[in-house]
Amino acid sequence: MSRELTTLWRRFPLRTGQVWLDLLLPAVPLALVLGWLHRGPLAVFLFSAAGLIPLAGVLGVSTEAMAAWTNPSVGGLLNATMGNATELIVGLVALQSGHIEVVKASLSGSIIGNLLLVLGLSLLAGGLGREKQEFSRTVASTNCTMLFIAAVALIMPAVFDLAVFGHLGEQRPILENLSLWTAGILMLTYLVGLLFTLKTHRALFTPAREPEQAPEMSRNQAMLRLGLATVLIAILSELLMRELHVAQQAFGFTDFFMGVIVVALVGNAAEHSTAITVARHDQVELAMTIGVGSSTQIALFVAPVLVFVSVLMGHPMSLVFNAFEIAAIVLSVLAVQMISNDGESNWLEGAQLLAIYLLLAVAFYFVPA
Repeated sequence: MSRELTTLWRRFPLRTGQVWLDLLLPAVPLALVLGWLHRGPLAVFLFSAAGLIPLAGVLGVSTEAMAAWTNPSVGGLLNATMGNATELIVGLVALQSGHIEVVKASLSGSIIGNLLLVLGLSLLAGGLGREKQEFSRTVASTNCTMLFIAAVALIMPAVFDLAVFGHLGEQRPILENLSLWTAGILMLTYLVGLLFTLKTHRALFTPAREPEQAPEMSRNQAMLRLGLATVLIAILSELLMRELHVAQQAFGFTDFFMGVIVVALVGNAAEHSTAITVARHDQVELAMTIGVGSSTQIALFVAPVLVFVSVLMGHPMSLVFNAFEIAAIVLSVLAVQMISNDGESNWLEGAQLLAIYLLLAVAFYFVPA
């Protein structure tokens, strides 16, 4: 009987292969049932948030498997476009619900979280028991430069607002136009970056991007899991946004803190696990690619897509972030730049990144509504 259960579990389409992620899978049906019955709004929020974490892992595993069944260029493009699909889906649902400030906060929170929390935990875990870990300075420099471009793009609309109008005010048509142009330039920069990493200088990035083993599932299985995970993420995201205000009242969180910390953590938890795992196996370059690359993708791809889609939805979202978000993004980019300059890392540098993240999180918590 136990062998049959084990066989069934291995064939279960939503299994991620990571124990702690799989333990959260029961939260998915619980959220669906409670949401359908309209019972326990706070429980719906909590189970939806917990359920999104393993589903993001399923999405990542399925994307990797799909990429393995294609040629390297197509596989790299698939990973590059689907790497932050969870954040994109959650953002689209939040936009549809009118939670624009939560969307913007989750974007900045994802960038900050990947740079400081994901990378910090990875360097800490990978550095324990080792004197140092080495990675390519060229790859790190390329990623950090792309991040700096993203930081400039995310800062300038706010600087424009302050310089022209004297304060960070409400939505203005000129800021919406500026955001659209900025989003277009970011998207173009992202495409140029893909051309660089997947085509002209692919050899520099091949070790960190290509899977080392044959895929464990067939192409059809990967497509099934990818589709099922995407649908469930969309449903749970809808439930999460529906009960957002209930959770805010229960925990005393503002829209800002909810987006920057809570929603961002939910969307990136699976990446945290992957980055820490590969760092422990002394693949710190891959861990850095996950952390820094994910932040770059959020800023250069996900944010522009949400800006364009928000206009079509009738809820135009500008790229004007508040002073806390701007300062946090700039400080995060600078911290990663300082740590990656020498091409080496150790556990202390990971602890330093985590300290910066905690300092920012405390500041975000005390920002008034």
